[in-house]
Amino acid sequence: MRIAAHQSAEHRLDLEAALQHLESATPDVDLALFPECYLQGYLTDCELAAQHAIDLRSDSFSRVLDRLAPVRPALVFGLIEREDHRIYNTAVLVRGGRLIGSYRKRHLLAGEQCFTPGDGTPVFELDGTLLGVNICYDLQFADGVAALSEQGASVVLAPCSNMMRPAAAAKYKQLHHPVRQQRAREGVVWIISADVTGPLDAERVSYGPTSAIDPNGAVVAQVPLLAEGRIVVEV
Repeated sequence: MRIAAHQSAEHRLDLEAALQHLESATPDVDLALFPECYLQGYLTDCELAAQHAIDLRSDSFSRVLDRLAPVRPALVFGLIEREDHRIYNTAVLVRGGRLIGSYRKRHLLAGEQCFTPGDGTPVFELDGTLLGVNICYDLQFADGVAALSEQGASVVLAPCSNMMRPAAAAKYKQLHHPVRQQRAREGVVWIISADVTGPLDAERVSYGPTSAIDPNGAVVAQVPLLAEGRIVVEV
């Protein structure tokens, strides 16, 4: 399976720009991975997040699926999900305009009190490969990758958004890989991440990283920090 992971600017509250970028996934891969909360942007203001959250059973999401139906690769991307009166930080697996499955972020940061934590670690089969998802901060904990590995997953996809204040972003830009490498070795899985990059405003910036780490913990491909682009790996 050929997997692409895309690193791009955050299209906060710009659904059209996000959809255009999702549509840019090229047919030379089987699956294309995009960042955390990519559809609406990473929103932690509770009123704003609730206002823009999308129900996966709604006509609004059906229109998103219709828009993405011509895209050849399967897509994994983040969004803010609404179900009844709760909202979730969710990643969806979409193919040919059809929702294959979804995963809700289980481990939430202090600034993510808007979201309800997920309670499942589903595995998805795609062209004979078993895949699972962890979202960003989930990778700080061993349980998610372990649960996926125990179910037979060989690849863990990680939509991320490391948009931080400049000092924190500079401090942590080299610290994401060691944790992910540890998780890859523990689960004997590929960990492929997709992150946003560049400045959001004068007070927020993301360096990335978007990368692929093999089951031995080696970083085999990476988009340069602060650059937009993609990697492609065969798993």
